[in-house]
Amino acid sequence: DGKIVRIEGNTCPKGEAYVRQELTEPKRTITTSVLVDGGVSPLASVRLSDPIPKERIFDVAREIQKIRLKAPVKAGTVLIDDVLHLGSKVIVTRDVPSV
Repeated sequence: DGKIVRIEGNTCPKGEAYVRQELTEPKRTITTSVLVDGGVSPLASVRLSDPIPKERIFDVAREIQKIRLKAPVKAGTVLIDDVLHLGSKVIVTRDVPSV
């Protein structure tokens, strides 16, 4: 009937929690890059602050692809505060100075 009856083989409680989540509501994080104009690099790396439902990965990736930044870009800058209302921020992880 879709209920988890038993989980075996984990050596800590986190392992059991991970398996339960993976079977009932799998989540993932995304790390990718966005375009930067006028920077020493044409790209700035970004990541999500929190995991999102696995089935929404491509929706979020398309939303991130819409972003285009102008240098300078600072690591830690929040580009999207609540991407697609999923409770996760899109955050810059690498400085990109101006040329």
